[in-house]
Amino acid sequence: MLDDMDRRILRHWQADAGLSPGELAELTGLTSGKVARRIARMQEAGIVQGVGTVVDWVALGYAVEVSLRITLDKTQGNAFDRFLAAARTLEEVIEMQTFLGRVDVRLSVIARDMAHYQSIYREKILTLPHIADIEALMHVARIKADEVLPL
Repeated sequence: MLDDMDRRILRHWQADAGLSPGELAELTGLTSGKVARRIARMQEAGIVQGVGTVVDWVALGYAVEVSLRITLDKTQGNAFDRFLAAARTLEEVIEMQTFLGRVDVRLSVIARDMAHYQSIYREKILTLPHIADIEALMHVARIKADEVLPL
């Protein structure tokens, strides 16, 4: 699947996603053509799923993040699908996760301030279908937010 050179390319690319194939070639000792082919192969295999931009939502004026743990009323067969479809439409929901266990879904919600969050909660979150229970956890600090894999 991945050889040592692929791992070396990925380590450098994870450290700085802005590196060009030419710059990766200098760091790995390959030609830029070989690096580009290896990257294309890893993209085709689904190992590399894209290179994107990380936007700091705090810098854009969003000062509040709340994690909502939601238990759904699953007495109707399509409760999960209907809830997830509706929650996806909320622009303030920046992350959704599903679980096995008492908690079914976790939503990460951002807001400008507590008044804005209260409005989102009352007008948008509470109108989502099939909610049986919600637990809100206010984020205090993000200690680690890293998706770099140990390659």
